Amino acid sequence: MSKPIDTVLFDLDGTLIDTNELIISSFMHVMDHYFPAQYTRNDVLQFMGPPLVESFERINPAKVDEMVDFYRAYNLENHDLLVTGFPKVEEAVKELAERNIKMAIVSTKRNDVVIKGLKLMKLDHYFDVVVGLDDVKNAKPDPEPLLLALKRLNSLPENTIMVGDNHHDIVGGQNAGTKTAGVAWSAKGRDYLLKYKPDWILDSMMDIVSIISEPKK
Repeated sequence: MSKPIDTVLFDLDGTLIDTNELIISSFMHVMDHYFPAQYTRNDVLQFMGPPLVESFERINPAKVDEMVDFYRAYNLENHDLLVTGFPKVEEAVKELAERNIKMAIVSTKRNDVVIKGLKLMKLDHYFDVVVGLDDVKNAKPDPEPLLLALKRLNSLPENTIMVGDNHHDIVGGQNAGTKTAGVAWSAKGRDYLLKYKPDWILDSMMDIVSIISEPKK
């Protein structure tokens, strides 16, 4: 018999909040500056998910810090203009909270930007535990950030689902020993996520509620 799920770990960008346009625009801002006319919007999808340093090291190791700063300045300036919500996210998170499901954010972003996004979408009061890039040496898909979140929640991997829009989330969950769920609204598409064999694909965030069998208390 499978163990009941009592914990959900969420990625933030592209999962709970729609930062896709912000992220793509931020990467294009950098690419158009450093490599004019060499990258399209489609080309930069490959950079979504990993930490910025990791992405820019693949492009120009000599200018990583400069490119990260250039990205972050644009990203922060345009954050509130370009970030929007996904349908049914707040309803689903609220329902999980009412069922006493423990929840945390596990992101490859810096904590201050994570909090900024949560506050903008009025989701911050649902998450006492946030694990961002500041908290760990190794980002997803390494299990370190997930295991830290579980430690802070006093939860076990076998009772947990990791939910995300990228293969880093699915593989990170598998590496940490959790169940995994990909979101069908991923910028990279359902078929991309299916390659990594998540336990579930969510067509709506409310699907996560139906997976949780624990009744309301």
